[in-house]
Amino acid sequence: MSKKFDVVVIGGGPGGYIAAIRAAQLGFSTACIDEWNNDKGGPAPGGTCTNVGCIPSKALLQSSEHYEHAGHAFAEHGIEVKGLGLNLGQMLSRKDTVVKQNNDGILYLFKKNKVTFFHGRGSFAKAAAGGYEIKVTGAAEETVIGKQIIIATGSNARALPGAAFDEKLILSNSGALAIDGVPKKLGVIGAGVIGLEMGSVWRRLGAEVTVLEALPVFLGAIDEQIAKEAHKLFTKQGLSIQLGIKIGAITANSKDVTVEYVDDKGNAQKTVFDKLIVSIGRIPNTTGLNAEGIGLKLDERGFVAVDGDCKTNLPDVWAIGDVVRGPMLAHKAEEEGVAVAERIAGQHGHVNFNTIPWVIYTSPEIAWVGKTEQQLKAEGVAYKVGTFPFLANGRARALGNTAGMVKFVADARSDEILGVHIVGPMASELISEAVVAMEFRASAEDIARICHAHPSLSEATKEAALAVDKRSLNF
Repeated sequence: MSKKFDVVVIGGGPGGYIAAIRAAQLGFSTACIDEWNNDKGGPAPGGTCTNVGCIPSKALLQSSEHYEHAGHAFAEHGIEVKGLGLNLGQMLSRKDTVVKQNNDGILYLFKKNKVTFFHGRGSFAKAAAGGYEIKVTGAAEETVIGKQIIIATGSNARALPGAAFDEKLILSNSGALAIDGVPKKLGVIGAGVIGLEMGSVWRRLGAEVTVLEALPVFLGAIDEQIAKEAHKLFTKQGLSIQLGIKIGAITANSKDVTVEYVDDKGNAQKTVFDKLIVSIGRIPNTTGLNAEGIGLKLDERGFVAVDGDCKTNLPDVWAIGDVVRGPMLAHKAEEEGVAVAERIAGQHGHVNFNTIPWVIYTSPEIAWVGKTEQQLKAEGVAYKVGTFPFLANGRARALGNTAGMVKFVADARSDEILGVHIVGPMASELISEAVVAMEFRASAEDIARICHAHPSLSEATKEAALAVDKRSLNF
């Protein structure tokens, strides 16, 4: 006999497991189904983010940054390192430990919040009395019935036509996190978040990294001034970033990969790489969901079609995260998960897409929220700008990390903050102040008038806000 629940969540990534926990907190009997396996075949909830995305990449970014600092930056601090060596196996093992800690943490949270967990692939079987019957295919096959269903099945890496991922030579984000030896020459197709982060990891560890990007501009989605600064800094570090590239044939043999392409000047090129990371975006994961069988509508790009409240075309079926429209960000999925659980409870869950922060965890980090200067120009919005360089920040000098800047764009008349853009140390943490300020529709003057601790990196945020009114105090 099928077990019955008020809410069944298909997918245990950031959106799914958070939706399940919030539903349980609201008093619903809740189940979460997730098929990820650890290396022993046991459950590994957390989705792409925890297993082969956000968490392991940050672990390797941190480890590789320590390695680079030990080799190049410690001497300036009077720290002499002799006989520096790389134990890549230990570095990867630490990364795996961090992932497992997060997997186990989610299982603990399920238990704490009385969420019933099913390890397997969830798919729609049929509509049932009072809800939907969901088939769970795992070590054993079983069915559950949910009154409300939340689809949170995430996304998969997009492959290039004719260059399928083998995770040995042609790598997705998953394979890029598990290279068992530092490649001499590493190719990266796509200068987005994953490409830059993974390229940075392996460059720091000794690889010669070439990034091939189809777009004629670097990081075209972010503020142009910040992108130009980031490009300059990454190039100085040793990343070779080629823009305006047209990828041709990709040929892999037993030991390397040959990439043929046309550069931005129209010249045919051919480069042989030891490994090739392909990071050209992600596609929604609806495989095996039985969307067609149940009548679940997908849009023209394969995403589950939803309205502004994350409702699908089927009654009492919702979808969140990477499998629906909007930015493919773990924190966006989490917020949608909370909002949907609250809507099921009759509350007014809300997600403000205008104040979702974005972060690239390179060094320096890049973070932003709100509108870019080029967007405001295109929209005909009158605005004013304030910038402040970390070079003039006392804490950044003490850290020995003065690259980058903070930039504010504010409405020319009301002074409301329309966007904040940062490239520099700890940008991922500094952006939170801007998110809070924008959520409360604060002005640049509001941030400029708030006392910030000295010495701190956050003073650069205050100074950039002051600069909007041309009254920066330290630059």
